[in-house]
Amino acid sequence: MLSFFRWTLFFVTLFVAVIGGALFVGHGMLVSDGPLSVSKRVVIPRGAGPATMAKVLKDEGVLDHAILFRVALMVDPSPKPIKAGEYEIPAHASMQSLVELLQSGKVVQRRLTVPEGTTTAEIVELVRKTDTLTGEITLDVKEGDLLPETYFYSRNDTRDGLLLRMKEAMEKTVDEAWRKRAAGLPIANRREVVILASMIEKETALPAERQKVAAVFVNRLRIKMKLESDPTTIYGITGGKGTLGRDLTRADLQSPSGYNTYVVPGLPSGPICNPGRASILAATSPAPRDRSLYFVADGQGGHAFAVNIYEHNRNVARWKEAQKQRQEQGLPASPSPAAAKP
Repeated sequence: MLSFFRWTLFFVTLFVAVIGGALFVGHGMLVSDGPLSVSKRVVIPRGAGPATMAKVLKDEGVLDHAILFRVALMVDPSPKPIKAGEYEIPAHASMQSLVELLQSGKVVQRRLTVPEGTTTAEIVELVRKTDTLTGEITLDVKEGDLLPETYFYSRNDTRDGLLLRMKEAMEKTVDEAWRKRAAGLPIANRREVVILASMIEKETALPAERQKVAAVFVNRLRIKMKLESDPTTIYGITGGKGTLGRDLTRADLQSPSGYNTYVVPGLPSGPICNPGRASILAATSPAPRDRSLYFVADGQGGHAFAVNIYEHNRNVARWKEAQKQRQEQGLPASPSPAAAKP
């Protein structure tokens, strides 16, 4: 009887020692540095089970022991589901830190920057060509519907979903600007805010000029003076698809397009691009007490503003002289007067 007890105690002790040693070795392998020499992005596919995940991670060189990774998932005292997506795996990530990262769902955040003044056709094409997005574009978006900004997204987000976020951002921005608009603006609704803002966006790239350009257009609207904007006329020709590639002709300026503000009174038929926040705010808050009715390129990247035709003609003459000097120096011509010509 004593002999049986001793043998039983021996085997129990041996079993505990083996299990303890295995746990000790296993824990050491869990917390030790992994084989990855430099950080790497790895995609965990949707619907992947432990076996598939372990294979992906081993094939990517993130871990050495696929079976141990699966065991670690099974014995986790507080198990959490691993979320599919693209992860940035740090160099030498241990198996334990790897499990924690995949359970956290902190996937890689990618970014897509949409420049101010981009047309809807251009934005749709940009989103379509972004290969880390998924799905066809079925959302109906029109000119002026999308807010140019930097948008963060994850791999396999949908194209429609990203465009919808741009659309909602534009609606929110315009709503806020409309609520805080200056009193007495000759603008009837939010859509007209976007139309005017799109003109401002195309007329100047200088932040300091946006409110002044807005004031010129608002002043003209108040006295029912044609807006005479080249960018609107160009949009009527191109439809927002590509550039004109030439100067406007006399026939262009006499065309009956609803975007030809040399012919049609008031605002054009619709927006000519997707304006940014700054231009939207300028459209609803033009420069106060600014009586300017004209502006012309100054040859230095900005514009010269005038309250009457006499001042404006002097500014045009200065621009022509600046162009002449550039030609004499062998420099390329600066952009021609962009808008609000007599």
